[in-house]
Amino acid sequence: MDTIENVMPAHIKQMLQSISPREVMQLEEIRLRVGRPIVVELGTRSLGLCRNGTCDISKSYVARRDDVDGILKFISGFSPYALTDDLRQGYITIEGGHRVGVVGKAVVENGTVKTLRDISGMNIRIARQMIGCSDKIMPYIFRNRRLCHTLIVSPPKCGKTTVLRDIVRNLSDGSFSGIPLNVGVVDERSEIAGCYRGIPQNNVGMRTDVLDGCPKVEGIYMLLRSMAPQVIAVDEIGKKEDYDALLEALGVGVSILCTVHGYDLNDCYKKPELKDMIRRGFFERILVLTNTPKPGTIKQILDQNGTSVVIQ
Repeated sequence: MDTIENVMPAHIKQMLQSISPREVMQLEEIRLRVGRPIVVELGTRSLGLCRNGTCDISKSYVARRDDVDGILKFISGFSPYALTDDLRQGYITIEGGHRVGVVGKAVVENGTVKTLRDISGMNIRIARQMIGCSDKIMPYIFRNRRLCHTLIVSPPKCGKTTVLRDIVRNLSDGSFSGIPLNVGVVDERSEIAGCYRGIPQNNVGMRTDVLDGCPKVEGIYMLLRSMAPQVIAVDEIGKKEDYDALLEALGVGVSILCTVHGYDLNDCYKKPELKDMIRRGFFERILVLTNTPKPGTIKQILDQNGTSVVIQ
């Protein structure tokens, strides 16, 4: 929390410091909207923020324009032009791997968003790792001491990126197999490694190379050309070009680890290219996640024939 508190105006910092330690551990998001109450998200609860910590939203402190402007100044080191590229993407990654989503007036040139100005809202997402959350999964994604090409299927907020990150860490350090692997991560939205100035803020393992903020397709080809990865990991595949690039990697013997939005295998079949890859048996393991009883829970592990390997 120190990193987040340090980019806040003094009065909001004091409010955050008044949150109880138990609630700090549950804190997932801090949402500021100019002229509206600050909302903090703690798991399934939405609360306000006031002098004594959390409170009912109706009693929450109302964010001002200068609060949002002040946060941007702290994040940019008082050099607003340093954030131009980040604002174009709609988010900024700060030290600690925390991600600050932003909205405001889009500056558009030739149909392309160049940057944002008059920032009116922020969503500060707290970066948390769950070291070891993939430990029980690891035995099921190896076959004959070789990593299976693995697809993680998950609805929103069910922990797919958290599980992906921890699998990457385990593979990179050789924690399960005893054989560490060179892992290449294309982190298009800075959510897996949470890089700050190019350095991963999350523990993604000793032998992991990260392309931060790079489009998936370009990143996959760049890693194949330059880093000789044994594994390539990407988050949230969806476009035809994504599948073409993954097939290229498969063709040169690189193991694939990726995620996709969906509730089950039937959801995957609604995406034509993904359906084709699954039916042709490219993914040797398919992990289906749920948030019951908590995010990151494995609902099913399937093989390339759709047969259950294990159900928890």
